[in-house]
Amino acid sequence: MLIRTLFLGLGLLVGSVQAAGPATFATLDRGTWPEALHSQAAFDSASRAEILMFAQALQASEGLDETAWKSRLGLKSANLQSIAQVRERFWQRLLENYRFARQSCTPASDFCAPVEDVAGLREQARQLVIAPDSRYFAWAEASQRFHLGYLNEQMRLAALFPRISSEIALFSSRERNGDELADMQFLLTFDDGPTAPGGNSDKLATWLRQQGLNGTFYVLGSNLQQRLQKTSAASLNQLYAGQCVASHGWEHKSHAGWADWQGSVSRTRELLQRELPDLYVPLFRPPYGQRQADSQAFFAGQGLQVALWQIDSQDWSSKVGAEAAGQRVLTLMLLWRRGVVLFHDIHNKAAGALPWLLQASSGAGVNWLDCRDYR
Repeated sequence: MLIRTLFLGLGLLVGSVQAAGPATFATLDRGTWPEALHSQAAFDSASRAEILMFAQALQASEGLDETAWKSRLGLKSANLQSIAQVRERFWQRLLENYRFARQSCTPASDFCAPVEDVAGLREQARQLVIAPDSRYFAWAEASQRFHLGYLNEQMRLAALFPRISSEIALFSSRERNGDELADMQFLLTFDDGPTAPGGNSDKLATWLRQQGLNGTFYVLGSNLQQRLQKTSAASLNQLYAGQCVASHGWEHKSHAGWADWQGSVSRTRELLQRELPDLYVPLFRPPYGQRQADSQAFFAGQGLQVALWQIDSQDWSSKVGAEAAGQRVLTLMLLWRRGVVLFHDIHNKAAGALPWLLQASSGAGVNWLDCRDYR
């Protein structure tokens, strides 16, 4: 039975978004959802609801011309073709995810109307109306705001692509972002380390091992070299024991316009293969997701794949706290149902977000992928 509820004021909010870049990042208080997500059925119920809410926001944005998008996103230009391509990909993913999320439906389940195609999903999104006396009303208000903000984040990336590259789209088959994973599979990743000895990288890697988890640490070559000068290769192998280590380039600079971007990639790969050969995986994550459109031949010669992401915790932002980062990640896990999760081990928020995230999704059937299986 599809709960009919009031989708409040989307048109007014759409017209008010003018920032050149996100002034704030979308977060959602998961406490507004009326039940814990400690079973597959509970996870699926929340997943269906978030899918329909995002579908409603996506649908409401259709028909905007370039002038409207520039005004909405605060940009000087907007690539409408890229926006259209991203929108189409989103609709296909939403349809696939909704079908997965319906597999646990019973006659008493909410948000469970059958959907055969994108047109059917669009219709269900149009019908989604939540009444003030519904147990879902507090969530609906919060979710509406979240998905409007999140959609603007994504469409800003799309509007700038490919002039400014990012994680919003792939350039070639040598690139991957987690879309290829199975339903309910998620990979943890951590950027920008290692920190100084005893810092956040050490604490996070230790905690992951204690939980029986692992992730891929995308390290900066310059940070790794500085740490080697203070400790040793043996201590670094101990630090990352049980984890995977891959390249984030030598410096945290855009690899789309940097004259030495190829040297950055090759020097970091050589350092990792020499010092951490048993932990190294042949992946490169470009800082900011920025890389050249015609770089696939170079990466093939280096034996590397470009590894992007689609679930961004935004834990680097001073405007997103640790628990808010965890709640954002969980909401995007409900929406996309599979993918690569981005945290940063140079900041301390992952250490607060991850325990909350694991507790909140305990028993929900989430499969945290072994990083050694993501190749």
